[in-house]
Amino acid sequence: MNGLAELITVAKYWREWDDPRFYVMVLNNRDLNQVTWELRAMAGEPRVPTTQDIPDVAYAQWAELIGLKGIRVDHPDQVAGAWSEALAADRPVVIEAITDPEVPPLPPHITIEQAQSFTYSLLRGDPHTGRMIAQSAKQKLEEFLPGR
Repeated sequence: MNGLAELITVAKYWREWDDPRFYVMVLNNRDLNQVTWELRAMAGEPRVPTTQDIPDVAYAQWAELIGLKGIRVDHPDQVAGAWSEALAADRPVVIEAITDPEVPPLPPHITIEQAQSFTYSLLRGDPHTGRMIAQSAKQKLEEFLPGR
């Protein structure tokens, strides 16, 4: 949660480093996502947009403004190129990846209590319920597909 301020520190000192390689990836979903999902999985509370939505901050542009390299990724097809560009940079890099806030950060093992709380949050009127269920099912299914 100190990320933007700490990037100012990086911008101040990176030229003094023996090796200027430093990479930050920001998963920009315009949501306080970890808190949102903790509320869903631990407390059974639906997402509350008025407390969870945050402005669409231009993290890659911020990096450029303070003298770092900034790269914005809007589509999965751009990820490999973004990493190639970042690894070739002569300065610290911020990669800003635009992500979907309804994709759950699922741990490898979900307890029964967490699953029950998540279900309860959906029943209590969580916005985008259908998309969340689809993304959760897709993510869990991919764990069982060959080659994953």
